[in-house]
Amino acid sequence: MQYWLIKSEPSVFSIGDLEKKPKQTTAWDGVRNYQVRNWLRDTIKKGDLAFFYHSSCEIPGIAGVMEVIKAGYPDPTQFDPEDHHYDPSSDPDNPRWYCVDVKFKSKFKRVITIDELRSHKPLAKMQVLQRGNRLSITPVTKSEWIFILHHSD
Repeated sequence: MQYWLIKSEPSVFSIGDLEKKPKQTTAWDGVRNYQVRNWLRDTIKKGDLAFFYHSSCEIPGIAGVMEVIKAGYPDPTQFDPEDHHYDPSSDPDNPRWYCVDVKFKSKFKRVITIDELRSHKPLAKMQVLQRGNRLSITPVTKSEWIFILHHSD
C-alpha cells in the first residue's frame, strides 16, 4: 500500500462533498499535469490511502482520509466537449489523461493546517511542503502518514 495527498479547492469539491456522494465515492478526474498523470496511470493502486487536502482556501490543510477503490483508467472528461476538462488532442485509442475512483473514509475533527504541518520537524521533507510544489497529488511516506494521523485528534 502507498500513501498520497490529494488536493482540491473546497469551493469546487470538498471532503464534505465526497462524504455526501452516493456510496461516498467519486472519480478523481480533471488532472492535467503529466507527472501526476503518470502516478494516476502507473502507480496509484486500489487500496492506497490518501489525505484529502483543501487548497486555495482560507484555511488550507488536510481535512480527512479517502481510499483509492479503482486504479487508474482513462479520464472520460477528456473526451467530453461539454466538460471544462475536455482535451480535443486526446485520442481515445491512446488516452492522454487518467483518473482513479476514491471513497470517503473519515473526516478529521479539525483541518490540520499547512502551517501546522510545517511546524513539525518529522514532516520537513514532505513533498507538499517543498517550496514551489504545485502538484495536485503528491506521495506521502508511511512515517509521514502515521505522524499526521497521530496528530489528527
